[in-house]
Amino acid sequence: MLVLGIESSCDETGVALVEAHGGAPVPRLLSHALHSQIAMHQAYGGVVPELASRDHIRRVLPLAQSVLAESGRALGEVDVVAYTRGPGLAGALLVGAGVACALGAALDRPVLGVHHLEGHLLSPFLSADPPEFPFVALLVSGGHTQLMEVDGVGHYKVLGETIDDAAGEAFDKSAKLLGLPYPGGPWLAKLSESGSETAFKLPRPLLHSGDLDFSFAGLKTAVLTQVRKLGDELEAHKSDLAASTQAAIVEVLLKKSLSALDRTGLKRLVVAGGVGANKRLREQLNAACAKRGVCVHYPELHLCTDNGAMIAMAGAMRIQAGLEQPQPRYAFDVRPRWPLDALPVAA
Repeated sequence: MLVLGIESSCDETGVALVEAHGGAPVPRLLSHALHSQIAMHQAYGGVVPELASRDHIRRVLPLAQSVLAESGRALGEVDVVAYTRGPGLAGALLVGAGVACALGAALDRPVLGVHHLEGHLLSPFLSADPPEFPFVALLVSGGHTQLMEVDGVGHYKVLGETIDDAAGEAFDKSAKLLGLPYPGGPWLAKLSESGSETAFKLPRPLLHSGDLDFSFAGLKTAVLTQVRKLGDELEAHKSDLAASTQAAIVEVLLKKSLSALDRTGLKRLVVAGGVGANKRLREQLNAACAKRGVCVHYPELHLCTDNGAMIAMAGAMRIQAGLEQPQPRYAFDVRPRWPLDALPVAA
């Protein structure tokens, strides 16, 4: 079974092709291509939805042609066309859904709408060292921060989630307060390398709450307060404030993840989503989990951001697990807001 995956939920256009075999537990990635809109949105300091949608229109078919050429497969060999149905920007989602359903109709092939967060959740299965079920998942993608107990495809239990700003938002908003370019998270992480993590005493919201929920809005406010206090001296202390901010975010993610492992008794942790590429987070998680005999799995660095490979993989794995029967129905809708626990679950 060949699954073509299309991702267009925000500011990356991704297309990929995976192959699933009946005897193989994990589908195999044949090829993928990705276009980032970062350069286009930098002038505005954030994503402009209308520009994002228009750019997806320009990119998706050339990327699909590139993926097919790289894999040596023809469009007519595709068995299922999967696309991101949500959550995300409505206009951007409609581009991917429309193209996917048009391709399905032209090929007389079924289509499948995929949950963006499930794509991230299963993206470590694309790595050279894929995890095994069950595991605890730390999902840190864009506006989402969640801890989940994952017993298999479709077997998801939310252990904790953000009640306001997510970790990615804390990185990006704090970076913007420091005058760093869009997208701010990677710039803040880079600046942190030359700063002191203890230079500023910043809050660790909900660190001792006794539950596994997250909150980063207070941290962002604390960064704003420090920026105002520093005034003209901000430039001299910018790297220290960046390092202190990153340390606060990483400590919360680390401690909550370890608590989730303790509560579930599981010995495997999966980290997925864009923040999962953060070097400091990986270092601290690897060190802490090594002491506890816990295996940690991440997607490859180039697959941490939104991409078509995770959509194709999630679609293929849901089909293999018997959770979806793709249909040749080409009327479509999208779900800009779509809770992960609203997905059909395994029996």
